Amino acid sequence: MTQVVVVTGASAGVGRAVAREFARHGASVGLLARGREGLEGARREVEAAGGRALVVPTDVADYEQVEAAAQAVEGELGRIDVWVNDAMTTVFGEFLDVSPEEFARATAVTYLGLVWGTRAALARMLPRDRGTIVQVGSALAYRGIPLQAPYCGAKHAAKGFFESVRCELRHRGSRVQMTMVQLPGLNTPQFEHCLARTPDHPRPVPPVFQPEVAAEAVRFAASAGRREVYVGLPTVLTIVGNKLAPWLVEWRLARTGYQSQQIPDAPLDPDRAVNLWEPVGKDEGAHGRFDGEAKPRSLQLRATKHRRALAAAGLAASALAAGLARLRAR
Repeated sequence: MTQVVVVTGASAGVGRAVAREFARHGASVGLLARGREGLEGARREVEAAGGRALVVPTDVADYEQVEAAAQAVEGELGRIDVWVNDAMTTVFGEFLDVSPEEFARATAVTYLGLVWGTRAALARMLPRDRGTIVQVGSALAYRGIPLQAPYCGAKHAAKGFFESVRCELRHRGSRVQMTMVQLPGLNTPQFEHCLARTPDHPRPVPPVFQPEVAAEAVRFAASAGRREVYVGLPTVLTIVGNKLAPWLVEWRLARTGYQSQQIPDAPLDPDRAVNLWEPVGKDEGAHGRFDGEAKPRSLQLRATKHRRALAAAGLAASALAAGLARLRAR
């Protein structure tokens, strides 16, 4: 039976790569985003990968549009099996340089878009007692960094929302699954089109991974039954380091967080197109400008996917070492 998947933010970046990844495995994909050009590009890629696609232009900050999109997907493709909440936008800059209207808009898309997507998905999955919702998160759901207060606030909120709803699903005894994927810095076009108030052009915090790494993790999370999936060693170190010594992480970010998020000697074009209020009107694809440094795979993710086998191998190696030690002692 063909799997039906909805991806928000499907026109570019991680969402675009996620749609492609599910299509490679034969899924039918509902593509939700605002930009028609990017959605049509995603449709072509999904179909080229062997999947079926439905383009549904949607502003995820508007619940009525999200609900209408869910109806359209089920009417055309069938019952939704997986819903991936990925849509985002942000404003790069210090908090006081971001207007209240801009902050509210970034929050509405990145946080409330995830909430509305979850609501539309649960309205269909709960009566059937089946389905999976994947929340695309970030290491920044655990550790806020300078110049990204709107995004960090939204991802922290998403994590709290995720935990609350998971408790409710457990209380119901529901078989509907919800998981959250925490991502590292990624080579996506968001740095080209998100509103910025920085002296130089924004960039992802290195080390940077390709969006296909995130897409692999999202598809894995959709079937693995795990509560959370961390992607990339930098994500693990950020989350664990912040739990152990948040004051030290804060001190380091205050010293390095500004320069690590800007391209040196690349002044920001104040007239560049931004997508906070409207789509940019072109197909930007999944990748940004950092292909030269972005990592195409993550050994940490591979280990996460095969952790049981690795644990079994580790136990076997330990038992073998203990046996050899006893033989030597004799």
